[in-house]
Amino acid sequence: MPGPNLLEPPGKDAAATFGTDFGQRFIVTVDTEEEFDWNAPLAREKHSVVTVPALRKFQQFCEGFGVVPIYLIDYPVASSTYVSEVIGGAVTDGRAEIGVQLHPWVSPPFEEEVSEFNSYAGNLPFQLERAKFRTLRDRIQQAFGVAPLIYRAGRYGLGPHTAESLLECGIAIDTSVRARFDYSGNGGPNYRDHPLYPYWVDQERRLLELPLTTVYWGPLRQMGNVIYPHLWRTPSMRGVLARAGLLERIPLTPEGITAEEALRGVDIAIDEKLPVLVFSFHSPSLAPGHTPYVRNDDDLNALYDWWRTLFGHLAQRGVKPTSVAEIMASVKLA
Repeated sequence: MPGPNLLEPPGKDAAATFGTDFGQRFIVTVDTEEEFDWNAPLAREKHSVVTVPALRKFQQFCEGFGVVPIYLIDYPVASSTYVSEVIGGAVTDGRAEIGVQLHPWVSPPFEEEVSEFNSYAGNLPFQLERAKFRTLRDRIQQAFGVAPLIYRAGRYGLGPHTAESLLECGIAIDTSVRARFDYSGNGGPNYRDHPLYPYWVDQERRLLELPLTTVYWGPLRQMGNVIYPHLWRTPSMRGVLARAGLLERIPLTPEGITAEEALRGVDIAIDEKLPVLVFSFHSPSLAPGHTPYVRNDDDLNALYDWWRTLFGHLAQRGVKPTSVAEIMASVKLA
C-alpha cells in the first residue's frame, strides 16, 4: 500500500478538529535560513549567516506579546555557532520552538546537481531527500538538545514520498503546503486545490498538515481559484483586480503585504472559522539589506510595526497565539 502523499489534496473526512476551548489561534513561523542573493542562481556557496543574531531581538519582541515563535531552521543556520546561543535558552524554556526547513542545495549529502528543479527537495530521489532531511534533523537536535516536531520544505517543495521521511523521524506537523499557490511552472508543486484548514495527512492521524494561510479578498473571492490560474499570462491583471477592490490574494506575511492588506486577510480567515492562522516570513528580513523586503532601517522598523499592528488586531478579535506543543495537545485524534 502506498504511503501518504502530501501533494494530494485531502479527503473530506481528513479535517482536523480541536477541543472546544481551543477556539481560533495563530502561529508565527520563521523560515530561519542563510542569506543569499535572491536575484542570482542558487549555489551551494555564496551565502552567509550574519543575520542569526537578529533573532534575539525578534524573540524578545514576540515574548512581549506572549507569542511563541517557531523557528524552521535550515542546515547553514543549524551549523552556525551562534544559533543555539541566540535562541537556545528560549527553546529550552518553551518561549520558542524549533523545526526543520530543508534547502536541499545547501544541505548534505551533496549528490545532486544544483538546479531549479532540484531546489524542490521533493523532486529528488527519495533516498537522497530522506538522507538530507535526516542529516539536517539530527544537526538541529544536536544544536538544541530537543527533537524538532514540525517541518517545512524550502520553497514549499514537497514530494510524493516526503511524508514517509517525516513519519519515520517523529515529525508531528508539516507546514509546507502554501494553499492558493501553484509552483508547477518552475517544476514545483501545485497547491491551488489544497484547503486552508488543518488536516490529517495519514489515516492513522500521526501527521498533521497546517497550510500557510492565504485568502482571497473582494467581491470575486469565491471565484479566486477559478480566476487566478488564468492570470499567469497577464500578471498585471492581478494588480488591476486588486486596485479595483474586486479580487486580491493575501498571504499572511509582512513580506510584500501591507498591514492593511493583512488585516483584511485576517478578518476573512476569522470569518471562515479557520482554527489556526499560519503567519510566515524569512529570518534574513530581520536585518537590513538581505531580502528585497527590508533594504534599510526604515523597512525594518516597518516590519516590526506590521507585527505590532497584527498582534494588536488579533488580540482584539480574540485570536490567541498558540504553539506546536499546544496544537498537538489540543487536536482530537479520533
